[in-house]
Amino acid sequence: MSKYAPHPRYSLIALALLTACSVTPTYKTPDTPQPAAYKEAASDADKAAAGWTAAAPADTLERGPWWQLFGDPILNQLAETIEVNNQNVAAAVASYAQARALVAEQRASLFPSVDLNGSATRSGGGGNTPTTSQYRANIGASWEPDVWGKLRASVGNANASLQASAADLAAARLSAQGELATNYFSLRQTDAEKALLDATVEGYERVLQITQNRFDAGIAAKSDLLQAQTQLASARIDQITLVRQRATLEHAIAVLLGKAASDFTLAPAEWKVVVPDIPTGVPSTLLQRRPDIAAAERRVAAANEQIGIARSAYFPSLNLTGSYGYGAASAGGLFNASNNLWSLGLSAAQTLFDAGATKARVSGAEAARDQAIANYRQTVLTAFADVENQLAATRTLAQQQDLRKAASEAADQVEVQMLNRYRAGQVSYSDVVTAQQTALTARRALVQAQSDRQTTAIALIQSLGGGWHAASN
Repeated sequence: MSKYAPHPRYSLIALALLTACSVTPTYKTPDTPQPAAYKEAASDADKAAAGWTAAAPADTLERGPWWQLFGDPILNQLAETIEVNNQNVAAAVASYAQARALVAEQRASLFPSVDLNGSATRSGGGGNTPTTSQYRANIGASWEPDVWGKLRASVGNANASLQASAADLAAARLSAQGELATNYFSLRQTDAEKALLDATVEGYERVLQITQNRFDAGIAAKSDLLQAQTQLASARIDQITLVRQRATLEHAIAVLLGKAASDFTLAPAEWKVVVPDIPTGVPSTLLQRRPDIAAAERRVAAANEQIGIARSAYFPSLNLTGSYGYGAASAGGLFNASNNLWSLGLSAAQTLFDAGATKARVSGAEAARDQAIANYRQTVLTAFADVENQLAATRTLAQQQDLRKAASEAADQVEVQMLNRYRAGQVSYSDVVTAQQTALTARRALVQAQSDRQTTAIALIQSLGGGWHAASN
């Protein structure tokens, strides 16, 4: 053998490193249904007929804070504090930081580890046994070559999990923002209903006084007076119920903002009944815009890497070690050249029989990937259904609002006419009560319809992915 020929042992190492390969299956994003268009999307003509109001240019929806489209400055102020104070978002941020640390830890496994050791011992015995000293100092390194791609699969798994955690963080933000906006507009709806009931109670009090006067004059029956008193009491009960509902919504908003309910108050303010025109885009963009879909897809990628990790157990693992140091009987001569020590080593380990445990782990990893794929596809299907549901609700609620507005105006006119006819003695008081109850119900239904359109718009924005979009690679 030529003195310049490499040692067979080192040739084996070089060959193993050069032929390093991955046993992880090639990853491909699972196929999912992608319709060409949303079935329930309304045409521009339908939107114009339904009286849609664009609160802001639609192109701000993708890039800017979506809640600003509703044109409410108080909501804008509250929403800006969600990411800072909401505890669910804070937990998601911490989870993302943990995932980043795991990626860094897995990447470190691709490189050698180096350690420094030192020791000093002194030993002796009874009788004539001499006392001896031994000093050692050495630096050592070990490295596991990633011949079969196990370590790279671990890094890929951690990185995919990191990306899923980032999407989870975006989903937590969107959920908190959507819940805040929904609760806020529900509270404003409650304020509007309370103002409506306050005015109604004042009207009922006037009618009660009229009825009382007519009863005292012997014109009205006792039953008319009792009906007026009952109707007034029922309206006051509804007032109290709305006060309780408002308090509950106010407390829920406080929790979303990370504040104690006792320390948070939201004063009544003007309710801006604005419903923004929301561009839906094409269904294929939903796969990039919704954070829950992105998280589910990244978990498929992570599960795919787990298969490679499990398959690597079929092949031998290699470990390279080396050390260099000094050993001497006295500290003074420890670092003399004649006292140096070195070693190089290569170890290999291969499981010859494990009763099918490795095969079972591979099968389990493959089943976990199939489960992740099914979950991903289900998430996509659910997302498309969410959008279609909200689009259908958006269209029908716009139509209902117009009808409820017409019904409320008609009921108001009937109420006025019945009260005038009662004063003229042309109808019974029960007719007045019926007209008043119908008018109040119609007014409250109109307020509810206006609120429903706003909360449905919020739900549509959430189902479309909000302001979140996939980062470019």
